[in-house]
Amino acid sequence: MASNGTLENGSSDNSKIVKAWLSYLDEALQKQDIAHLVTLFDEEECFWRDMLAFTWNLYTAESRDEIAAMMNSTLATVKPSGWELDGEVEEKGGALQVFLKFETSIARGRGHLRLKGGKCWTLLTAMTELKGYEEHLGSARPMGVKNENVPGRKTWLEERMQERQELGYKSQPYCVIVGGGQAGIALAARLRMLNVPALIIEKNARPGDSWRNRYKSLCLHDPVWYDHLPYLPFPSNWPVFSPKDKMGDWLEAYTNLMELNYWSSTECKSCTYNSADGVWEVSVVRSSGGSESETIQLRPQHLVLATGMSGMPNVPKFPGAQSFEGLQCHSSKFQTADDWKGKQCVVIGSNTSAHDICSSLWETGAAQVTMVQRSSTHVLRVNTCLNNLARDGYGEGGPPVDTVDLAFASVPYKIFHSFAIPAMQRIAKAEAPFYEGLSKAGFVLDWGADGSGLFTKYLRRGGGYYIDVGASELISNGSIKLKSGVSVQEIKPKSIVFSDGSELPADLIVYATGYGNMNQWAAKLISQEVADKVGMVWGLGSNTTNDPGPWEKELRNMWKPTQQPGLWFMGGNLHQCRHYSLVVALQLKARLEGIPTPVYALPKVNHA
Repeated sequence: MASNGTLENGSSDNSKIVKAWLSYLDEALQKQDIAHLVTLFDEEECFWRDMLAFTWNLYTAESRDEIAAMMNSTLATVKPSGWELDGEVEEKGGALQVFLKFETSIARGRGHLRLKGGKCWTLLTAMTELKGYEEHLGSARPMGVKNENVPGRKTWLEERMQERQELGYKSQPYCVIVGGGQAGIALAARLRMLNVPALIIEKNARPGDSWRNRYKSLCLHDPVWYDHLPYLPFPSNWPVFSPKDKMGDWLEAYTNLMELNYWSSTECKSCTYNSADGVWEVSVVRSSGGSESETIQLRPQHLVLATGMSGMPNVPKFPGAQSFEGLQCHSSKFQTADDWKGKQCVVIGSNTSAHDICSSLWETGAAQVTMVQRSSTHVLRVNTCLNNLARDGYGEGGPPVDTVDLAFASVPYKIFHSFAIPAMQRIAKAEAPFYEGLSKAGFVLDWGADGSGLFTKYLRRGGGYYIDVGASELISNGSIKLKSGVSVQEIKPKSIVFSDGSELPADLIVYATGYGNMNQWAAKLISQEVADKVGMVWGLGSNTTNDPGPWEKELRNMWKPTQQPGLWFMGGNLHQCRHYSLVVALQLKARLEGIPTPVYALPKVNHA
């Protein structure tokens, strides 16, 4: 390798190539020679994604100039060192790639590197633990008993009961988490391991009820290997796809086993930030059973909204809806198809919930089930998703899940679609008969704004998708009727009239019409002023449908500081909750311990 970090002709030892590049990186960082540092990165396209280690933020530098700016602002205090390879160098997709280990002045981290032509294409640096404040795991686990005679010594149960009785009353949590689903539970578990006093507020009666209370047929479409929570992986006999009630039971058991402080049957009424004291004033109503309840004022320093990655249910307002004599409900309120045997059922929407509910209604003997597709939908077969996730490492006998998570996070959002597009093209070709069957039935398919499929749909809020677990066949063979390319013109007492003049009898109308932005929870629980201050939540600013610009480089406001001091958003699927719960927990732990956390490149407010 030449002194400028470029691969020399004839060099064949990939490990030596990467080690040499890493040596040049370390030298440039130690000397704070930023001008030389940036020459180690590809001039045409390069990325440095940092997760706290340098920026105390989630930030991606997308060019040499942006890397230089990031280093000029952070390098002197971060003082990175100890760069090592953490595994074997692999050659994949025309790039050499390897996991890394490193340290900073206050933390330890892991990373991931991709080299092309001897220059860095992508670099990920992620903080994994704070020095002196490591998680209580492995050799650092608690003893569980005091091997000494102490008068009045409390047992584990007595100490646990005392903690439950005092937190929120005699002592204040450092962090209040509003929402007790997977996001709130995963974060609380991380905080527990870091000795950060946290309290979950959940209006449902039991942990896991956010799953139990959904429609009866709901089952995870992501496989078990992708869905582990921190510290406690699912047992080896766990089904590949988790039924919703089984998932609810797991979340409740997990909450108990991880000793989380969880206030169920408790509703958050309002949150106000006291800037003078630097604390939140959180008013909650806690039920103790029956009609008895009490209003409690909590004063945490940090407030986490873990209310799901979306906002309030979207329920369209159609003319005549108030005259309908049957049942109308949003998909979030639909629980069972059992009552609709022999009835005329219409589901408005064509994404995951719509497909699940339609197939459930058909299975239980509805006289006719009709899906109203108002916009195009991306569909992937479930086995296709299984194969792709297994290829990425999420499968039986795969690498440790945190390592796979790191590899997944190492792909910058700017180029994530370039990884996805070839896969989508292969799928479309290999499964052409499947898609042809849907198209012949009138189902309008799409592959995302740029052909990247789920990436566009999920991360960019770019419309709907469905991972097929059987409903597509029912649509193709006509068992589930389909109306596409039309809109609802009017709802009558016993029917729906569409824009093409057709009329459909209906006893049940389910609005599987999605949800608003997570920002709505900030408006409801705090104020519209604060909601406007932090701006949109989720989305990348990719200038696609539902994801207006400008480009943000990272998901808006998720898992990182916001424009409102002490306010955080936590959410996502189970994989994201597992991975990013550590990111949020480390930020909160550092602030608890008084460790300086200068945030680099705090995003500007986006009111789009």
